[in-house]
Amino acid sequence: MKNRVFLLIAIVLLSCSNICCAQYYSPEDEELRKEIGQMLMVGFRGTELSTGHSVYRDITEYNIGGVILFEYDAPSQSRPRNINSRLQLQKLCKSLQQLTDDNLLIAIDQEGGKVNRLKSQYGFPAFMSAKAMGTENDPDTTRYYAALTAKTLRSMGINLNFAPCVDVDANPACPIIGKLDRSFSADPMMVVKHAYMWIEEHHRHNVISSLKHFPGHGSSQSDTHLGIADVSNSWTADELIPYQALIDSQMVDVIMTSHVFNSQLDSVYPATLSKKIITDLLRNKMGFNGVIVTDDLAMGAMADHYSLEQILELAINAGADILCLSNNGTTYDPDIAPKAVEIIYNMVIDGKISRERIHRSFERIQELKNKI
Repeated sequence: MKNRVFLLIAIVLLSCSNICCAQYYSPEDEELRKEIGQMLMVGFRGTELSTGHSVYRDITEYNIGGVILFEYDAPSQSRPRNINSRLQLQKLCKSLQQLTDDNLLIAIDQEGGKVNRLKSQYGFPAFMSAKAMGTENDPDTTRYYAALTAKTLRSMGINLNFAPCVDVDANPACPIIGKLDRSFSADPMMVVKHAYMWIEEHHRHNVISSLKHFPGHGSSQSDTHLGIADVSNSWTADELIPYQALIDSQMVDVIMTSHVFNSQLDSVYPATLSKKIITDLLRNKMGFNGVIVTDDLAMGAMADHYSLEQILELAINAGADILCLSNNGTTYDPDIAPKAVEIIYNMVIDGKISRERIHRSFERIQELKNKI
């Protein structure tokens, strides 16, 4: 009887030991997982924060580097998502920022016009569209609205604006650029002129800005939210002019990739997953050394054609630094951050992604955060 008791105790202890071992990571692996977490920008539901919320866990346990805010929840087709008033948004951003000693990137798409998360119904001022600014072509007007946008974001606690859109208005009928008045102009140098002022005013008010959508979405005839947009026959190299000119000005902090397919640049992969476009063209040829963020990886151009594992592996190896997991496509997954960390971690362990690739992105992200 005594032997059986000892045997039972030994089995229990061995089981506990195995469980503990399964959850143990070496200091090097813990550091790797933290660096992976910094590469994630996650969307979430809720206008306030609680300790039981998934994003609370994602920041405190998985070390995610940023969050992205929306006013509309696409999966449920309802409002509010994260925004319903100025005071509420200010409190939410403060609560999020207090969860980490690091600078949490709190991002939003606030271009003005039709791409406008801070609506007047929530107590925010009216913001002019890029097309209206380009058409008026008055530096004072552009600077006024750029400064108004940046000051408003900063007062809320938002430190990263996914704007300006520097897509050239090559196709006014483009459903996601031209038709939504998101381009300053069909003239690339006019785009450069107004985008420069926009970035300068954001910097003046301590808000990071991001150019988008590289290598150019303005000539497309379809929307990458809904599926693959093939610009192979419509895109021209003129669409790179705004990026090159602004990179040369040393004003650019972040560039967002597009999910467009462009066989002129890569005959296999869309831009977000293309090493030829992100590393060979944007990094090496055009000389951009800042942070590269993907457009939303939940969009149809990605989610309908690739698994999450494929998307993460290809995007990281292509050269992306921040992976945008908006959770605002057709589905909502509160566990998307833990899943992504585990997937990426295992791919590094398996040799599919190098530790150096992760660490270099981590370094760029920290350099970006030091600017805030």
